[in-house]
Amino acid sequence: MRHLFTTSFIASAFLAVSASAEDITLLGSNDLNWQPTPEGVSFAELQGNRFEEAYQAMVELPSGTISPPHVKSANMYGVVLSGEMVHYPSDNDPAGASKVGAGGFYHIPAGLEHISACVSADPCVAYLYQDGAFDFVVAQ
Repeated sequence: MRHLFTTSFIASAFLAVSASAEDITLLGSNDLNWQPTPEGVSFAELQGNRFEEAYQAMVELPSGTISPPHVKSANMYGVVLSGEMVHYPSDNDPAGASKVGAGGFYHIPAGLEHISACVSADPCVAYLYQDGAFDFVVAQ
């Protein structure tokens, strides 16, 4: 009897989880809604509103884009999909910055004043996750 109760409980819990599970989201590259910024960088939202909460997005930087020294109040994680990028603390020599290319990962800690750049001849595209709302505070 105990086995029957346990099996029934597990089955009903599984059905409750299955019924409340969200649908799978699939977006092809043609489905992305790229929104350019005044600086020429484009974002395509994947999940979350980047100005209000943690989010996931695609970002595209034109070749030669170099940010001013800036900080973000949340941690940023990225995977480069195409092009080559550098991200380095703003007090470091840019000549010593390591390049990260397609398939490479980067993490920029919250509060670290840094510079980001697309150093390849082609645009840079990356997947981003930020664990808080997006901000871009130019260093003084």
